[in-house]
Amino acid sequence: MPMSLITSRSGHCQTVIEHCCARGQRAVHVLGLLMGLFAVGGYDVAHAGTSLAPTAISTTAAAATAQPEESRMWMTVGEHRFAITLADTEAARAFAAMLPLTIDMPDLNGNEKHAKLPRALPTSSIRPGTIRNGDLMLYGSQTLVVFYLTFDSVYAYTPLGQVDAPTDLARVLGSGAVRIRFSRD
Repeated sequence: MPMSLITSRSGHCQTVIEHCCARGQRAVHVLGLLMGLFAVGGYDVAHAGTSLAPTAISTTAAAATAQPEESRMWMTVGEHRFAITLADTEAARAFAAMLPLTIDMPDLNGNEKHAKLPRALPTSSIRPGTIRNGDLMLYGSQTLVVFYLTFDSVYAYTPLGQVDAPTDLARVLGSGAVRIRFSRD
């Protein structure tokens, strides 16, 4: 509001100031509500406007139930069952369509289990730079790889998914060959 309006109506001055303060308080209140929603929703404010996804909820139980069924699968090793969130790739959808699938997977390099799939899958290879513990990837068009350590790599893979809680994965998979069952239920 222009200063001349406030000074020319001295009797009305306090009402104008109160009105402006009330509007400011409402704006601050609305801003606080929006920030609260971003925090509850896991929105990463530092990366707003970029293509990064919202930050993940850290609890395993919440992560396991928050994913829609079509983006979920399971990996069973002996008595241990791991939830896997499928990547949003054509290869991941094609792999999920093959399930259930039980395969013997030998160890390679002390950081991964690998096996040839019954048929080739579509590829969209990327060089991730860093492979993460729990990454489920496709090497070439037919080699399934489960990584159980985090390390840097120059190789290209097609993402298939990620084990939701890979903390015990290295211990469960061990250092030798292992039989793994992949399923949708």
